[in-house]
Amino acid sequence: MTEAATAPPSPGMGPLFREHGRLVWRLAYNMTGSAAEADDILQETFTRAIDHCPSTDRDLVPWLVRVAVNLARDALRRRRRQRYVGPWLPSPVDDEPMSAAPDAGTLLERHEGASYALILALEVLTPQQRAVVLLRDVFEMSVAETAAALALSDVRVKVTHHRARRRLQAEGRHSAESRTPSEQTLAALTRFATALTTGDEAELVACVTDGVRVLSDGGGEFIAALRPVQGAERVIRFLLGLRRKLGDDGAFEVRGVNAEPALVAELRTPVARAAPRWLLRCELAPDGRIAELHLVAASRKLTHVRRLGDS
Repeated sequence: MTEAATAPPSPGMGPLFREHGRLVWRLAYNMTGSAAEADDILQETFTRAIDHCPSTDRDLVPWLVRVAVNLARDALRRRRRQRYVGPWLPSPVDDEPMSAAPDAGTLLERHEGASYALILALEVLTPQQRAVVLLRDVFEMSVAETAAALALSDVRVKVTHHRARRRLQAEGRHSAESRTPSEQTLAALTRFATALTTGDEAELVACVTDGVRVLSDGGGEFIAALRPVQGAERVIRFLLGLRRKLGDDGAFEVRGVNAEPALVAELRTPVARAAPRWLLRCELAPDGRIAELHLVAASRKLTHVRRLGDS
């Protein structure tokens, strides 16, 4: 969460906010795929809590979850009704908080339920299916707890959960995917970034699968492919062409984002219609080669990614 988002709506809400704020933010982020939307939902949830919060601790968490999920579902539906320029990708989030040094518990909470691949996979679900899958599989709530939080019957939760998981399986996606070890992803991404920087085409070919795909989200602001680019030859041609357009006057670093390595890059000298900063992450095939690349350049998607050199 950004520094602004960590401030409770009123001084009297401080203890409640500190105890449950991160749960609400994580839920909103996983529901919407947008860190900026999660900030807004966090604030709105606790603003409503000032006047309408239950008086007993027993009813508090289900109430907060219900409000946050309802706000997130509305935001998700609004986003899906709007025309988006090019592929849509979730907004990435730095592993480290934007301010203050984290303790071990904070880092654990930031990692839980913040998988980029999971958020992307959940896009095939309806808002209600998405909420049920998140509460059951990611936040590990029981059927009864999920039913209370979403104002559904136990039977409805079970049916919705079953249908959602079946839909994910049919799409070749998983609600609680096993992640590639970070060390393997780091090695693959570092090798790829080095080859791209040096323009080593043969090495780039060795880094990716034959069917590798690139999704680039410029949000209509910057240079980006408006459709997925697929196939090793096309992907490498696209990336090398992009590199030539952007020039060599830039800097990058590999850091932890959404509990996995990602490359964050910035241009020192502005280039017309080029994103001044962007993030690149990858998905690996079983053999360790890169099967998919996600390039996030839209400025509103990078609000929770620190600039190079910022602590």
